[in-house]
Amino acid sequence: MAVGKEKELFPQVRKDVKTRIIDAKGKVVTPGLVDPHTHLVFAGSRANEFEMRIKGKSYQQIAKAGGGIKASVRQLRDATKKQLFETSWKRLDRLVEYGTTTVEIKSGYGLSLEDEIKILEVVRELRKRYPRASVVPTFLGAHAIPEEFKNKRREYLKLVTQKMIPEISRRKLAEFCDVFCEKGYFTSPESRFILETAKKFGLKPKIHADEFGRSGGSQVAAEVKAVSADHLMFASSRNIDKMRKAGVVAVLLPGTSFFLGSAKYAPARLMIQMGLPVALGTDFNPGSNMTESMQITMSLAGLQMKMTPAEVLVASTINAACALDREKQIGSLEPEKKGDLIIWEVEDYREIPYHYGVNLVEMVIKDGDVVYQKKS
Repeated sequence: MAVGKEKELFPQVRKDVKTRIIDAKGKVVTPGLVDPHTHLVFAGSRANEFEMRIKGKSYQQIAKAGGGIKASVRQLRDATKKQLFETSWKRLDRLVEYGTTTVEIKSGYGLSLEDEIKILEVVRELRKRYPRASVVPTFLGAHAIPEEFKNKRREYLKLVTQKMIPEISRRKLAEFCDVFCEKGYFTSPESRFILETAKKFGLKPKIHADEFGRSGGSQVAAEVKAVSADHLMFASSRNIDKMRKAGVVAVLLPGTSFFLGSAKYAPARLMIQMGLPVALGTDFNPGSNMTESMQITMSLAGLQMKMTPAEVLVASTINAACALDREKQIGSLEPEKKGDLIIWEVEDYREIPYHYGVNLVEMVIKDGDVVYQKKS
């Protein structure tokens, strides 16, 4: 990608290549949005849980009743790779239409070696064949303890660390390893052990941290020098400073708080004031945030976490790229970076989070090619 004034750029255009000139006068042009946290490959629906929450049930109560992650595990295990691939392709189309040009996808709804590999093989096929967005794979076998290991916790930890991680590394199916560090899921010592094991096999660490309480996840993120720590609704100022010193990026997911009906949002203002890089993601998943729209995420970040429109845009582009270790390739409009950008149907960038609930994207360009254009 080249950036500059017209008189400087036009002489650089190759004469032997067909060139399309797009007039974006009166429009806002930004880097493509980067979504650094999704669970996009899943089967079925958890709309029944949505209704249960409306009637007063909490996420934890639903999980204890057999819902939550375990419900998605049952549905995914019954699905074929072909079914998962086709539904995931359609979801990627929606992400792109709303401006996302790079998306991270986690496994975690298989919770067996066979089914975790099945998910990551679907992600690999999407990486190879989906033409309109870049896909980044993350292994999340430590998402929950599956039913068949309900009373065999240590055995499941051995499965994750001694079989899943080595096999996924050998097959080169994931770039990152994530773990759900939360009460009722994985403890901070377990999370640390899993992530340190993953690092030995070449997988970069990420962590779900401090979502429902002070689980110790943010401290683990600092200790293992995770690329990102995600959620962080209950992160303390002490651990925010530890993460800052360790070079961790905070990935905040305000859509999850909103969708779960929670009044608790991550302390974005404190993080920004303390110098911790803040990124935004959708956490797109069937249970706790069923949306592919980074635009809604951006609006919620402003309204609920008091991030300014400029902070929101930075968090959705360059900082989100940092959360995927891709800041040298994407996330900003600079020479030598990929030609991933959006032309917005607005005159002022502040209108992007301000005018919510509609799609403000006029055109999406990926690697220099137009991959979406709003119908006139």
